Amino acid sequence: MLTEYTEPGEATELRDNQTIYSLLTDRIARTGEDTVIAAKKLGPGHWANVTAGEFHNAVVAAAKGLIALGIAKGDAVTIFSATRLEWGILDFALAAVGAVSVPIYDTDSAAQAQRILNDSNVKLAIADDRERFDRLDSIKDHCPSLHQILMIDGNALGALEGFGVTVSDEEFNERVASVSIDDLATIVYTSGSTGNPKGAELTHRNFVSITLAASDALHEVILDDHPRLLLFLPLAHCFARFIQYASIASDDGVVGYLPDTKSLLPDLRSFEPTYLLGVPRVFEKVYNAASHKAGMGFKGRLFLKAAEAARVWSRKEQAGEAHTIGEIAEHAKYEALVYRTVRGALGPRIKYVACGGAPLSLDLAHFYNGIGLPMIQGYGMTETAAPFAATRVTDNVIGTVGQPAPGSSVRIDTATGELQVKGPNVFRGYHNLPEKTAEAFTEDGWLKTGDQATIDDAGRITITGRLKDIIITAGGKNVSPIPLEEEITKCPIVEHCVVVGDQRPFIGALVTLDPESLALWLPAHGLSVDTPIDRLAANAQIHEEIQQYVDKANATVSRAESVRKFVVLDQQFTQDNKCLTPSLKVVRPAVNLVFADVIATEIYGDKH
Repeated sequence: MLTEYTEPGEATELRDNQTIYSLLTDRIARTGEDTVIAAKKLGPGHWANVTAGEFHNAVVAAAKGLIALGIAKGDAVTIFSATRLEWGILDFALAAVGAVSVPIYDTDSAAQAQRILNDSNVKLAIADDRERFDRLDSIKDHCPSLHQILMIDGNALGALEGFGVTVSDEEFNERVASVSIDDLATIVYTSGSTGNPKGAELTHRNFVSITLAASDALHEVILDDHPRLLLFLPLAHCFARFIQYASIASDDGVVGYLPDTKSLLPDLRSFEPTYLLGVPRVFEKVYNAASHKAGMGFKGRLFLKAAEAARVWSRKEQAGEAHTIGEIAEHAKYEALVYRTVRGALGPRIKYVACGGAPLSLDLAHFYNGIGLPMIQGYGMTETAAPFAATRVTDNVIGTVGQPAPGSSVRIDTATGELQVKGPNVFRGYHNLPEKTAEAFTEDGWLKTGDQATIDDAGRITITGRLKDIIITAGGKNVSPIPLEEEITKCPIVEHCVVVGDQRPFIGALVTLDPESLALWLPAHGLSVDTPIDRLAANAQIHEEIQQYVDKANATVSRAESVRKFVVLDQQFTQDNKCLTPSLKVVRPAVNLVFADVIATEIYGDKH
């Protein structure tokens, strides 16, 4: 195993005037204004194309409006909106005039928004709908720097266009020319899975460098063969921002903006993406939906056999082993009966899926790979403008998160096993937090990720845990909870699992139930879908189902590391109870705090 690795190749050499906005203008210069770059959803199954020229005209009109409103270079402007076409237009407009974009998750509360607006001195905020507009309006008097709030559903873009008629092309072009690659582009507040959110300052160089590097490293996905992306992840998250830029920076990429996922599967079929980005839960739900649709009878048994055959097929491919004639025939049979249908649920043209944001179980990755849908896995942080490493199409080793971008470096701290990274997409620091910034970097300038990892001889990174997640039992045993949690959440009716046991005599677990999967599972087991959640949490059949997966998890570790007792909660982890971040990551400290009494009394039998 290596302790340091630099991916061969040089980081893309960038111009001083190369910015997020120039990703759009460079595309138009290469391929013309008529190239379709965006699609707008008109209704169920209906999409309207938007040409590069139309998109650019809307960006320029919005940018001129920002200038007319007095937004100077370096001023902070907030977008408080679900993912939609207007988000993309405003994002490029802010980049064009050198304003600092400060996105807020569409699920954030008024109090969370207030903290962000004041910390970054936002002058203008743009909300998408009346509800979020009112959320901002309710705190306006407590935000001294906030001068104005616009609403997209109230024709904010039209208003900006109207304001901007007084701004000449010359004035606009002068502003564009004043923006350079190392200017601050955005302050993105981390979702706070390990503490209070911090504002990560990211420059144009950070985003442009990783966009171009990723496009080169993953050209089969992002550039080749008329790529189409349906984007539903929140654009307040760097992961979605990056892939939006990558799609628009390609020569003929089409990005469709989807504000919500209520009709995700029909939208996937109608939009016909060639690749899809999601968090593990999205791909788990697709798998579970296919399994439940097959049912418990013959079709159900067929699906389970086909799924296991796909995993075996994938593992043999990964090991470089040849398939037997029987396996080839079996695979062809399952392709016709099962695999084609599962792929088709993600759209008739789907070729690749990419997963980030949290670890994906190996079984699920092998399943998708085995049905002919390579699962590209990546690794990154807000502080690295989202991706830092990714598996390649031609080197997609399941279980790793691939190699870093060309010219970027990774190393392992031999004392702690921590992964540290260095590259042009690494942020410049936390806003107004010099001490936190200093803590984030080593003395020689490497970013500390807080993740433990190994690096193989080809530079592939395998994440093994988080430094702050390590549980030390009362007996002194160090336990990494993530592998146990991954195994338990394979249970179809489990939504989340959090392993506990720090300074305790044994390891326990908190489990939440998945309402969507339960709706299918309960009738098949003679239970009513109307059964109250508190009764389900105590139901013996539910516990027996979960126990099977707890046993599988325990089989992978020593007795000292095994889950001795678990509790099924009668509520879920949500953003409201602070147990989930807006990007749907579990906030372990919050879970331990919110459910402290449950942990103490029901797992460890403490007496009050």
